[in-house]
Amino acid sequence: MSTTAPAAPEGGAVVFDLDGTLVDTAPGMATALNALLADAGRPPLALAAVRRFIGDGITRLVERAFEATGAPAAPAQAAAIGADLSAVLEATPPGRDALYAGVADGVAGLRAAGWRLGVCTNKPQAAAVRALAATRLDPFIDVLIGGGSLAQRKPDPAPLLAAIDRLGATPGTAIYVGDSEVDAATAAAAGVPLILVTYGYLRGPADAVSASLKIDRFSDLGPAVARLAAA
Repeated sequence: MSTTAPAAPEGGAVVFDLDGTLVDTAPGMATALNALLADAGRPPLALAAVRRFIGDGITRLVERAFEATGAPAAPAQAAAIGADLSAVLEATPPGRDALYAGVADGVAGLRAAGWRLGVCTNKPQAAAVRALAATRLDPFIDVLIGGGSLAQRKPDPAPLLAAIDRLGATPGTAIYVGDSEVDAATAAAAGVPLILVTYGYLRGPADAVSASLKIDRFSDLGPAVARLAAA
């Protein structure tokens, strides 16, 4: 399917989730997480398990990792290990080769067509900044709302609504692109149409997730955006 992006309407904005939508960060995250689990005397997690645990922020990722490998972590322990994991991820961002197929051209095409672009992620802000720079997406992204930017995190709608507002758009002129149940809940709470990419970090079947449109490849994003913009 063509990757050509439709011309943006007035106030048109597209906001993306990051991990599992634009970038496959799970392999690097699994490596860093398993090293910290080993330090805590825990067994490693398979990559598939780490993929399922991503989406609700670093501290929740650590909590799920501990629950899957033994006794739950105490709140202070989860927060401390989460801070260590954030530092590792900031220091070792994913490279350009971690982008999903079609992302580089698709994002550039939307920007060239006049769309304002943002990222709304629960990934810690500093790590998200480094990831966008390392994957060379940062020139195309006008606004980044990462974990810790606000008191709230997805699925609370506040981060997505803040990104849309800073892009000079409204929920009626914006589109959210995400890969998970968290993203679906966020979009619904914000009253923003969602394009769900099915290749990311879903915890269950895509059929069980409510979305305006669903695509299996990022290269299908242009036509999906065109359908929603026309509607």
